[in-house]
Amino acid sequence: MFFSFAWITGPSFDSNPIDCFFQGLVGACGISMLCHLMRIYNLIQTCSDSETETESKQSSFSASNLLRGNWITVLQFWFLTVLLSLVGLRVSSLIVLEFSLRAVSAWASAGLDAKGRGLDLLLIQCQFSLGCALTCTLDFLHQGALHSSFSLFLAAALSWALASASHSVWRHVARLYPLHSRERYCGKCITLLASGHTILASLQRAVVLAFAIAAVASTATVYDHFLSQKDALKFWTPLTLCYTMLVVYIQEDQQRQTGREALLQTVVMRLGGLLVLMLMMGHWSDVLHVLIGFLGEAVCLLPSQDLLKAALKEEEENRAPVTKRRNSQ
Repeated sequence: MFFSFAWITGPSFDSNPIDCFFQGLVGACGISMLCHLMRIYNLIQTCSDSETETESKQSSFSASNLLRGNWITVLQFWFLTVLLSLVGLRVSSLIVLEFSLRAVSAWASAGLDAKGRGLDLLLIQCQFSLGCALTCTLDFLHQGALHSSFSLFLAAALSWALASASHSVWRHVARLYPLHSRERYCGKCITLLASGHTILASLQRAVVLAFAIAAVASTATVYDHFLSQKDALKFWTPLTLCYTMLVVYIQEDQQRQTGREALLQTVVMRLGGLLVLMLMMGHWSDVLHVLIGFLGEAVCLLPSQDLLKAALKEEEENRAPVTKRRNSQ
């Protein structure tokens, strides 16, 4: 088993498979908490829109997700754990830096509107990159530690407890929040009724903090593995070209496509640029890890269609008053 793991990770790594598994578990728990909290926020917003629409919306919204939560979510969680364990540190660092740069570029060029539509889409897109950010940070913090496996085990146990708690809250909210929010006799639902509108802002701050720390760790990793003096120009030239083409292409096409098409094309362009870069100057294992990254993005985004639909619906609702105002003028 260890031989097969070393074959997948490639010749440039000397990783402990147990440590990699614990890191992947922490990353999968982070993705799970992000999705559960976003679904809780969306359900709270749906129920607060109109009491007349609550029952019909909630029944279709919660039933499908709870059914999926029985076994498909569990399968997705462990699949992500394995994928994050297999993606090498070099490729994970590049994925984190690439997504961070693209997010900052999107924020600076187009900005996030006041209703948070851009924030919703960025949070949906960042799932696998967030998992990579957590694994990179843990690897960076535990380099040279004497008891790294035990520390990673504690981190994985804490992450598991937090992910389980968020999943439990989501199942409770999806089933009972519309009733409890009206009757006001459940402590969890009353708390969410009072402060649930702050979940999205708290998620934003937590994700920004995670990527900020991971950017430091990823920069150190990229410097150690890629930026030797003789290879610096060979690395930065294709990286700059690929990223420039990526940003220009995405910004030109994002206005002409629907949210789902733009989201999938963004993933293909992002990882496609990294694949070209690794083909030019990486190891064969780096190419394999980028392909694993494609699979990880698909595992994250395909089950998140409910989150994407909620974000697109909010965009349409926010755009309607602006359209009416322009027509009246």
